[in-house]
Amino acid sequence: MFGPGLVTEPVIWRLGREFEITTNVRRAEVSRDSGWVLLELTGEPEVLDDGISFLTSLGVAVEPAEGDMVDK
Repeated sequence: MFGPGLVTEPVIWRLGREFEITTNVRRAEVSRDSGWVLLELTGEPEVLDDGISFLTSLGVAVEPAEGDMVDK
């Protein structure tokens, strides 16, 4: 989940560029003031942990999800 200060920033692009993480947007909703993205991440476990730490350091709220969330 993104707040107003991050909605216009290329956070997902940076995550894939700065870490060896493949990103796949499964669902998203973005407005001028906030947004959320259901993002599938693929990579080595320690790299994923570093990427999630990066996101939280920016102020992105990260919650794990399991299963195929597209069909739900």
